[in-house]
Amino acid sequence: MFSKTHKVSAVRIAVIAAIGAMTMSAQAQTAQLERIEVTGSSIKRIASEGSLPVQIISAKDIARTGATTAAEVLQNLPAMQGFQIADVAVGSNSGGTTFANIHDIGQSYTLVLLNGRRVAPTGSGSTVNLQGIPMAAIDRIEVLTDGASALYGSDAIAGVVNFVLKKNHQGGNVTVNGNVPLEGGGKSGFASLTYGFGDIDKDRFNVLASYRHDEQKQLAATDRKFGSTAYIPFEYGGRNYVYDRTSPSAVPANVTITAKNGADGKPAFPAYAFNPYAKANGGKCADRNFASLTNVVGKQEICGFDYANTIEIYPESKRDSLFLTGQFKVSDKLSFYSDVVLSRFDLTARIAANPVPVAIPSSTDIFKKWVAPYLSPVQMANLALETDKTSPNFGKPRVTAGYRAQDFGTRDSQSITDSKHFVIGADAELAGWIMNGGYTWSQNAIDEKYVGGYFKKAEFLSMVQKNQFDPFAEAGKQTPETLKLMADSIYHGTVRKAESNLMGFDFRASRELFKLPAGDLSLGLGADIREQQYKNTPSADAVNGVIYNFSAPNQFDMKRKSGGVFGELLIPVIKNMELTAALRYDSIKSTNNVLEGKTVGEDLSATTYKISGKYQIVPQVLVRGSYGTGFKAPDMLTLGAPLLPNGVTAASYDCPFKDTSPCQPTKRQYTQLAGGNALIKPEKSEQMAFGIRFEPNASFGIGADYYNVYITDAISGVSASQAFAEPVKFSSLFTTFQQPAEDKPYYAFKSVSTNIGRSKNSGIDWDIVGRVNLESLGRLTMGLAGTYVIESSYTLPGTNDQYTNSLGHYNDVSASVTFRNKVVATATLDSGAFTNSFTLNWKSGYTDKEAPVRDVATNKLTTVAMEVPRSSTLDWQGIYRYNKVATLTVGVRNLFNKAPEFSLRDSSGHQVGYDPRYGDTLQRRVYVTGGYNF
Repeated sequence: MFSKTHKVSAVRIAVIAAIGAMTMSAQAQTAQLERIEVTGSSIKRIASEGSLPVQIISAKDIARTGATTAAEVLQNLPAMQGFQIADVAVGSNSGGTTFANIHDIGQSYTLVLLNGRRVAPTGSGSTVNLQGIPMAAIDRIEVLTDGASALYGSDAIAGVVNFVLKKNHQGGNVTVNGNVPLEGGGKSGFASLTYGFGDIDKDRFNVLASYRHDEQKQLAATDRKFGSTAYIPFEYGGRNYVYDRTSPSAVPANVTITAKNGADGKPAFPAYAFNPYAKANGGKCADRNFASLTNVVGKQEICGFDYANTIEIYPESKRDSLFLTGQFKVSDKLSFYSDVVLSRFDLTARIAANPVPVAIPSSTDIFKKWVAPYLSPVQMANLALETDKTSPNFGKPRVTAGYRAQDFGTRDSQSITDSKHFVIGADAELAGWIMNGGYTWSQNAIDEKYVGGYFKKAEFLSMVQKNQFDPFAEAGKQTPETLKLMADSIYHGTVRKAESNLMGFDFRASRELFKLPAGDLSLGLGADIREQQYKNTPSADAVNGVIYNFSAPNQFDMKRKSGGVFGELLIPVIKNMELTAALRYDSIKSTNNVLEGKTVGEDLSATTYKISGKYQIVPQVLVRGSYGTGFKAPDMLTLGAPLLPNGVTAASYDCPFKDTSPCQPTKRQYTQLAGGNALIKPEKSEQMAFGIRFEPNASFGIGADYYNVYITDAISGVSASQAFAEPVKFSSLFTTFQQPAEDKPYYAFKSVSTNIGRSKNSGIDWDIVGRVNLESLGRLTMGLAGTYVIESSYTLPGTNDQYTNSLGHYNDVSASVTFRNKVVATATLDSGAFTNSFTLNWKSGYTDKEAPVRDVATNKLTTVAMEVPRSSTLDWQGIYRYNKVATLTVGVRNLFNKAPEFSLRDSSGHQVGYDPRYGDTLQRRVYVTGGYNF
């Protein structure tokens, strides 16, 4: 993988960066006497600066950030980029799931553990929803920023995030928090209670319980200027433009006129779209509507609905989490333990009202009032005919209204995610071996409900067929009788339930084999087996067509067994130098498709290894490095999913094959189908790391770690944007599909995967810390940490040699940005009972997505790719310790009220004008936290 030149240049970069950084400092580590297992190794040893780069975030560190969720904590780490956040639930049906992503290599390549054990993922793969992590119970978070497949098996190519929960805790704590954005909306808060009794060392037992309740209120788009509209005039480069993301499904509705075929088999006239309300009002669109920038007289004269001011910036949610743990020491050599984690995350996301096509028969009064006056005799005589055989107007002339059902209310989806995690195990010592084993059962289940804005098919179609509402009326001007019918037509109920179950056994043992001149030779051994199951079950209402224009979610029930064995050897080579070698073999069985009674794919296996080492050159200087291999097994749906509907394309496109029957009449989103590939193989990786740390004393330190990860056989697929840009080349990826409410089949895009992708990722993680005692003021601690990305490239979907990248610019393939630099600076002054701290979060700028806009001066459509400037936010926190049991914390996040940077991206949720993944949408907010120990 690594050419000689590449290796030398990589090491050279790392060395230069590390030496250059020695003008600053890195965090000094304090040795502990207890033998513990550190993330990234199975050998229990005295904790110290090791051969692998492990970042440790303590409970105090977490509190100092002001973060209220595990995702927020990780999102602020410089080494974390590109992972999903809760905001994108607005428009993505994600349920508010959040995932970790080390070095932006991909969230599916980061393994998330709870107390060193796997957790049931979301879906059929390996990504773990961070919303299920019990925040009040976290003792520390260990982040290994180096590949670890040789120890943990599949999915640890980018690294590991291990949430270590509290244990052997005595006494109680009550904490209450309130968080208020000063710009309005989006209030949040939590209350927690933790209590533990018994000392495992003195009483031979300990029991700990921790409960927390969180609430997050909605932040509506109208609460913030930056996200309140989809029609945005702006200035860039000295020119004025208009960015238009309004929707052709409008209120009052647009109408599309299509023709039946003539004797020659061709339409009698070209398709034509216009807005009857605007025609009747001198070309002026109704409130919340704008004349579309794509209008061409005689072809399209529509109004675009400004849906963005009807949605949310941040959805409302509630979270309850409970952690129970117990330990019992039978003897000094044997103890038992059990962990129970329960959480419920209840999120409601609201998006714009339903866009629905409504057939308007030419015989109705609505047609005669709103449509007929604007049609030519040829159009009137050759209107397309109704094709729905269930309609009383089947075979009769009709037009189609593109209607936004604003009077029916916003589409509200409620996702209730229940996470359950149970572990029972034992620690033992026998004949010099330190052993640990346990049984894990873990489940992640979701109940997805529609609670507003979605229609019951029978009631809604009855209204349409009887013309009981006027799609061309302004919003809010339907009759009281019609509003009552609308309210009665709204569907409330479950549309699908899904659950992912994980069951497994694991065993680890380590011991010192014998003494060498330089120290003890130690061996670690381990094995684990597990079974994973993913079930997705659409509700009876979804399957039976109770919901209007709704394709039922796909039904799955898939199982897969896997297991692995590993060995790890710690070798002291000479004084202050040690090497660690690890080897693992994994076996992954084929996927069992329970519903179809067959297996999919083949049995898979992989052998991975890792060699790492460190050398303490002098007490103040340490160098370390590693080289290893990794792999990632394909998830079950990637292997076995049938080709079924999977929503629509993220963007709107022109017809891929112009002037053919399956074309949409105007630029539209097309149905997307997704399916599996039984021939998919595991993805493979090679990674290397090199680091250096300099700590001359307890008050000063600096360090840098270079990482390089190269992935082959990456699972790849052609993106919709790529296929629509070159439809002839990718013609095999297009088919036709008819949605329930569509009058005929239209083109659809097939999203399938194959093993031909590659990716290259490299960069440097660095950190600095300095401490000084200030006379009469207290102890000042200053830290600086960052990640500098050197390369973040990957092959274009469907190719194995055409590379693209997202480094410093928005990439249409990944629909994301990799920031060249992310930096966090902290300053904390401890002054007796008072502690004040400041935190600066900074990231570099990037080139935005190339987006279509209208140049105001020329009144012509053009494209613009803006330069999004670097951005930063500053936080302050003050802590007052009244006494040993009472603490008051006051803080301000985003002290200078920095709004998200202006962006023209069109993915990751329905928000417009900014990217919620890369900015602070809540803006300046004050929080108060009170804690009491008892």
